[in-house]
Amino acid sequence: MASALAESDTAGRRNARRGGKFLTFFLAGEEYGIAILKVHEIIGMMAITSVPRTPSFIRGVINLRGKLIPIIDLRLKFVMASQDQTSETCIIVVHVCGIEVGIVVDRVSEVLNIAGEDIEDAPSFGADVNTDYILGIGKSQGKVKILLDIDRVLSDQEVGALGPSETDNRA
Repeated sequence: MASALAESDTAGRRNARRGGKFLTFFLAGEEYGIAILKVHEIIGMMAITSVPRTPSFIRGVINLRGKLIPIIDLRLKFVMASQDQTSETCIIVVHVCGIEVGIVVDRVSEVLNIAGEDIEDAPSFGADVNTDYILGIGKSQGKVKILLDIDRVLSDQEVGALGPSETDNRA
């Protein structure tokens, strides 16, 4: 009995930490969310310069007020069908593991406050399916939103390829 209470208390604290404000957006008709504290800004689509020999989900880079920002197409990263750009397609600039990265989304929805008790763990899909990048499944306004842990959407190796290397002195 005491063990069950301790597990319940631990789960309650974890859920409380997961709650907060989330910027929600759509990809392929599904709604996703990112912790608002990870979001730097939302910008309209602009010219993206391709970078050779990068994974297909890395669209390239943009020059945002003099700063180069790598751009990730979340549809391609999540192995979804690509879609033509619309007037609602935009880039969300986020902080990922210490660097700024732009993510292309179909459209931004809203900022929601989701309480920790309204966030459930991601379901298990078996050992072959990695869901570590899912913070949880949020319930709000009678709908569910897939809440992303944006720091885990990209692997350490992928983030390392995007950001400047601390050991690279070829400036």
